[in-house]
Amino acid sequence: MEAIEVGEVFSLSDENNEEQEVEVLGAMDVEGAEYIAVAFVEDIQTETEEDIDIFFLKVEEDNEFSYIENDEVFEKVSAAFEKIMDEQEQE
Repeated sequence: MEAIEVGEVFSLSDENNEEQEVEVLGAMDVEGAEYIAVAFVEDIQTETEEDIDIFFLKVEEDNEFSYIENDEVFEKVSAAFEKIMDEQEQE
């Protein structure tokens, strides 16, 4: 299985089956499962003072992605991502 790199850009289908490009902002392992944080490329490239929406996806064994549907897991993944971002800001 090929590792997913921070900065990698790929397309996801949205709820209307339209392709949207997303960029990987972070990758983390939580309780033995791999997750990535992504944001829409269009949002990242638009210079604005507003926060961008970040989505967390679970990386399945076949390198497919699934959305996190469990609130407890979402909170753990979100906390892990925040910790990574805090550590990067301190460097």
